[in-house]
Amino acid sequence: MPYRQPDPSGADLDPGEAPGAASHLGAVPTGSRVLLLNASFEPLAVVTAKRAIVLMLSGKAECVQAALEGAAFRSENLSIPAPSVMRLSRYVRVPYRRAVPMTRAGVLRRDGRRCAYCGKRADTIDHVVPRSRGGTHTWENCVAACRACNSRKADRLIEELGWTLEVAPAPPSRSAGGVLVLAVEPLPAWEPWLSAAA
Repeated sequence: MPYRQPDPSGADLDPGEAPGAASHLGAVPTGSRVLLLNASFEPLAVVTAKRAIVLMLSGKAECVQAALEGAAFRSENLSIPAPSVMRLSRYVRVPYRRAVPMTRAGVLRRDGRRCAYCGKRADTIDHVVPRSRGGTHTWENCVAACRACNSRKADRLIEELGWTLEVAPAPPSRSAGGVLVLAVEPLPAWEPWLSAAA
């Protein structure tokens, strides 16, 4: 049976895959997020805990790292540790990712939510070369910025203000790990797998 890309919302659950899995879950929120790895340990997607349990009960995936000690999903005669990271039992071929879509949230995460100009906490993004002066809305021209720097810079070039960028903005990795970091707020427990894939 071909692997279906998991729906992070859990809406694509097939109740017939694991009888009783969805109706008797408890102790841990079924909407909790779980990092799904390919059989090769490459990050694939983020799924709900409910979807993760269905994959485990159907033998399609195994738990690599539990969420919390003692946290589990329980039914009348079964107890399964709540996963934080899980791995597919069989390798799934992933289509080549041409480019990572550029979003405001993605730029903030790429830059660690730090202003590219002053280093303070960023809450918006700025076009290094303003769009009014021919700048593009791309990874290479957008940086995280605090409101003060964004307002002060306005439609000027950084050279006109005497500012410099410590790191030139660039697109994130096209690997699955790079995409996931930008698509969701990663949990600390996922870091080893996302770093290895970046």
